[in-house]
Amino acid sequence: MRILLAEDEKALSKALVKIFEANNYSIDPVYDGQEALDYLEAGNYDVAVLDIMMPKVDGITVLKTLRASGSDLPVLMLTAKAEIDDKVLGLDSGANYYLTKPFDAKELLAAVRAITRSGSDQDAKLKFGNITLDRASFELASPTGSVKLANKEFQMMELLMARPGNVISVDTFMDHIWGYDTDTESNVVWVYISYLRKKLKALGADVSIKALRNAGYSLVTEE
Repeated sequence: MRILLAEDEKALSKALVKIFEANNYSIDPVYDGQEALDYLEAGNYDVAVLDIMMPKVDGITVLKTLRASGSDLPVLMLTAKAEIDDKVLGLDSGANYYLTKPFDAKELLAAVRAITRSGSDQDAKLKFGNITLDRASFELASPTGSVKLANKEFQMMELLMARPGNVISVDTFMDHIWGYDTDTESNVVWVYISYLRKKLKALGADVSIKALRNAGYSLVTEE
């Protein structure tokens, strides 16, 4: 899951990045509202975390602009403003959740989980064939055992299991996990696919990751 974090306090932003990355999220941190708008327009995100008081463009304006564009991206507002009127304004502007500073890391993570649940995502576990991916423990399991996936492995497997049978392009993996402005070479996707294939084989999975030349990868049941 990829998050855009717009927080102008550098020390807090750095701490939040560490919290999110430790819980297998990919993060793009930005430090003003205009930069947030630019990234939201160009990037592929699952959730946005916006501070209200930011330079250039405030968080409420970013939120209103996002909603005016027709986007239903889940948005969590972070702010030092605790007044009821400020919370009402944020929620009425289209925020999904409003968190007042200071806050506990567990509350922050729970809020992100809450606003990103929809449809089949209400389940903490993804299942396909005889394998299960636990979004809480980051474990990939089969009837014969389980293995805890590293950050990027988990995110790639989550994408594949959320869309079994669908082809996911290398560009989608890159944008969603490494970010659209990353300097990382695209062959890193093949490297992680290789890691995941080895883990699926070790677990005796009845599914496999199929490569489609010049198209991408898909998770399919073995024939």
